[in-house]
Amino acid sequence: MSLSSAISNALSGVTAATRGTEVVSTNVANKSVAGYARRELDLSSRVYAANGGGVHVDGVRRAIDAGLLADNRLAQASSARSDAVAAFHLSMETAFGTANNNASLTSQLSQFDAAITSATSRPDSEVRLNAVLETAQSLAGKINGISDTLSAARLTADKTIAKSVQSLNTALERVAELNRQITVTTAQGRDASSLIDARQTTIDQISAIVPVQEVLRENGRVALFTKGGATLLDGTRPLTIGFTASGTITPDMTAENGALSLLSLNGEPLDSGEMAAFSGGSLAAQFQIRDKLAPEYQTQIDALARDLYQRLADPAVDTTLTAGQPGIFTDSQAALLPANELGFAGRIAVSNSISPDQGGDLWRIRTGLNAADQGNVGDSSTLVRLGAALAASQAPASAQLGTTPRTLLGLASELASTAASGRLRSETVATQDRTQADGLRTALLAQGVDTDAEMEALLALERAYAANAKVLQTANDMLDQILRLT
Repeated sequence: MSLSSAISNALSGVTAATRGTEVVSTNVANKSVAGYARRELDLSSRVYAANGGGVHVDGVRRAIDAGLLADNRLAQASSARSDAVAAFHLSMETAFGTANNNASLTSQLSQFDAAITSATSRPDSEVRLNAVLETAQSLAGKINGISDTLSAARLTADKTIAKSVQSLNTALERVAELNRQITVTTAQGRDASSLIDARQTTIDQISAIVPVQEVLRENGRVALFTKGGATLLDGTRPLTIGFTASGTITPDMTAENGALSLLSLNGEPLDSGEMAAFSGGSLAAQFQIRDKLAPEYQTQIDALARDLYQRLADPAVDTTLTAGQPGIFTDSQAALLPANELGFAGRIAVSNSISPDQGGDLWRIRTGLNAADQGNVGDSSTLVRLGAALAASQAPASAQLGTTPRTLLGLASELASTAASGRLRSETVATQDRTQADGLRTALLAQGVDTDAEMEALLALERAYAANAKVLQTANDMLDQILRLT
C-alpha cells in the first residue's frame, strides 16, 4: 500500500468516526423526544481497483421496527376506544347509583314506597302526606337526572366527534406537507430523518383517533388507509373528512332519521354501513356512545318511567281517575301517550294537583286526584292501593322491558345492575387493551436510545478515531523523514 493510500484510508476512518460521534450525540440528546427513532450510521467498504480502500459513509438510518410500530398504533387505538366506552359506562353506573347510596334510583323508589306505607297508618297526617309528595318529587327528579345524563353524554360525544374530525384534517394536512418536504430533502441528498420523526409523531396522533395503516410510497412518501379500508391520504392531497355538530340533542334525534350527522369524505356523506371503515379508535367510540349505548339506556329508563306512571294511573288504584288520565306522575302535567314513550324519563313530573306550591292539595294523595273534597281523613284505602301497585309483580307496561312479571323495584334494580355490569365488562376490556398497548409501547421504547449502548459505541468510535489518527501521525512522520533525506 502506498503512503497516499494509507493517508486516504485513515482520513476516511477519521471522517466516519467523526460522523458516528455526531450520530451518537444526536441520539443521546433526543432520547426523550416523542417520535424520535434512534439513528445508526451505515458504512461500507471503499475499494478501488488499483490500491487503497477505507470506509465510506453511506448515510444515516432510522432504526425502527415498522411491524412493531404498526401493531403499537392499532393497540393505542383500541385502548383509546375502550377507555372512552368504559368512562361512559362508569358515568351511567354513577347516574343510577348503587343500592347502598341514598341518592340511587332504587333507594329513591324505596323511600317513596316507605313514605306511602307510613302515610297509610296515619292518612290524616299532613306531615306524612307531604313526605309522599317529597319522595315522589325526588324519584321523578332522579329519573329526570338519569335522562339528562344520557342527553349530556350524547351531546358531549357529538362535540368530541367534531373536535376529533378537526384534529384529523389538520394532522392529515401535516402528513401531506411532511411527505412533500421529505421528498425534496431526499432528492437533495440531505438527511430527512428529523422530518420522518415528525411525520411518525403525527401519524401516531391520527391512529389514536382512527386506526391507520401506513404504506410506503416512492421518494419517501407514505399513504394512509384506515383499518377498515378507507383512503385518507394517497398522493399530494388528503381526503377532507366532514362532520356537522349539533347544538342540542334530544332522545328522538338519531343518525337514521337524519337529525344527527355522520361523517363525509370530500363532501360525500357516508351511510351507517360505510362508517365501519372508521371503526376501532376513539372516534368510533364516540359514535357508539351517541348512537347506540346512550339510546339503549334511554329506552330502558323511559320504559321504567312509563311503568311507574301506568301503575299509579290505573283507575283501579285511584278510583277518581278515568282511563287515560294521569295519576300522581304525569307527562309534563299531561297524560302519557304510548307513542310518546321515547324521552318520557326526561318529562316525568309529579302532578301539580297534589303540590301546595303549585296550587294543589296534599289530601288528594289520600282521597284521589280528582276527588271533590277531602272526604274521610281516616280513610287509607287509596294509599293502600298505591302501595300495592308499587309492590305488585306484573308484566311491565312497556314492551322494551319484556313480558316477565316483576315488581317496580325489581325493574329498577335490573337497570342499575345492567349499568354496573356494563361498567365492569367495559373496564375489563379497557384494562386488557391498555395492558397490550403498554406492552407494545414498552417494546417500541426498548428499541429506542439506550444511553449505555450509546456510550459503548462512543468508546469504540474513540478507539477508531485514535487508531486512524495514529496512522496519519505515522504517515506525517514518514513524510517528514523523507523530506529531511532530500
